[in-house]
Amino acid sequence: MQQFQRFIQQNIREMVGGGGPPVAFLVPAGDRGLLGPESMAWAVHADFVSMMIGGISSLILQALHPQALAGVWDHSSFRKDLRARLGRTAFFIAATTYGSTEMANGAIERVNAIHQHIVGVDEFGKPYRATDPHLLAWVHLTEITSFWRSYQTYVNSNATLQQKNQYVSEMTLLGEKMGALALPTDYFSSEQAIEQYWPELVYSARTRSIIELIEQFPSGWAAKPLVKLMIQAGFLNLPDWAFAKIGRPKPSAMQRLAVEHAVKLAAQPIRSALKDGVAAHARRRVLNT
Repeated sequence: MQQFQRFIQQNIREMVGGGGPPVAFLVPAGDRGLLGPESMAWAVHADFVSMMIGGISSLILQALHPQALAGVWDHSSFRKDLRARLGRTAFFIAATTYGSTEMANGAIERVNAIHQHIVGVDEFGKPYRATDPHLLAWVHLTEITSFWRSYQTYVNSNATLQQKNQYVSEMTLLGEKMGALALPTDYFSSEQAIEQYWPELVYSARTRSIIELIEQFPSGWAAKPLVKLMIQAGFLNLPDWAFAKIGRPKPSAMQRLAVEHAVKLAAQPIRSALKDGVAAHARRRVLNT
């Protein structure tokens, strides 16, 4: 069993470019970080499988906004190394959710400093800047709603409206630290805010290339079936309105059920193998054990 768990851990590290045990999350003892272990964010972000699925759907949604996409297109090497991009994003989420106060604020400050230099013109000639609160809000809103949908589907189908709104409210703290302004503090208002962006969204050649990159995500032979399943689940995790935007039919109830069942089966050994991950280390730090 231990050998099988190490095999899973190795494949997950290869998938996201991670290192060994997350010992940096053990210090300083007693530090609660920005959110604390009783937060919904600690619960939602703890599950690797659902977070990967939510991350895929949020990336697809973000690629529909020409200016949000342009910043990544012009100032990132993601088209050559998507795995590295995924690894950096995974670390940022881990650091801001589970890291000490210093680690979390440091990660936010580094990203904000990088954003100061990201300016340009999108594929349609419209200027953009990564510090634009309007674009930062789009990225924030698509991420939190995607993560929550995936969590509720694959981890906790009995989650309450109160828990859903608590998660959104907690993540507003992080979004505003990133420069977004006047973010919604409940889920319904978040979905309403996303609707306001619809006229700005475009399924362009760049968007298509992003989707192709996602569908061709590099993986070893052992991880390939899992990667394919999570990519499929990532598309099914999109909100219903998004399918018309990307020119794909809305999935049937049977398709959703089949993928949901397959993901839940695949997730069981992964959760067992990753049970002593970042969240567990952070909890030991907070409890000083």
